[in-house]
Amino acid sequence: MFTGIVEELGTVAEVTDQGDAVRLTVEAGTVLEGTGLGDSISVNGCCLTVAELGDGRWTADVMQETLDKTSLAGVQPGDRVNLERAVTVDKRLGGHIVQGHVDGVGEVLTRTPSEHWDVVEISLPEHLSRYLVDKGSITVDGVSLTVVEARESSFTVSLIPETLARTTLGTRRPGDLVNLEADVLAKHVEKLLGAYTPGAR
Repeated sequence: MFTGIVEELGTVAEVTDQGDAVRLTVEAGTVLEGTGLGDSISVNGCCLTVAELGDGRWTADVMQETLDKTSLAGVQPGDRVNLERAVTVDKRLGGHIVQGHVDGVGEVLTRTPSEHWDVVEISLPEHLSRYLVDKGSITVDGVSLTVVEARESSFTVSLIPETLARTTLGTRRPGDLVNLEADVLAKHVEKLLGAYTPGAR
């Protein structure tokens, strides 16, 4: 489990094709502190397991299922990625509850800069629209954000200077793909209410 508060920007060092998977090696610093083999690290919102640890880098196996359903399929050496270690029970929940299980991929549609923040519109897969509400939570590339406006097939977020400086969202441009995770609480509410809906099985 994560909070959507990015701890650092890592750099993709190697991407090794294994046919039905890839080995992803990332250069990092902060997220390696206290990290051991088998621990979880979020990479652009995808929960990955540490398979190898080296000097200032770590490696994870990325299965075909993850490649098919996230933007990690397109990462290349030199790309910057958002990193966050799994949350511990003594840590403040600065964002919201994030599982690291990507629900879909969106596309940056527009970016409107202002003096102090950027407003970004991102496309929304149809099956996720029911989980978004104005002022609700959404995870974009592992970053916990507040929805400004939930639309039928897209949504907008405002990116403050801290987010622009410390995450990959500062450099995302129209046409770029981003990983999306809807608020898991909304999913649970939907399922629970379904049991009380007439005709529901």
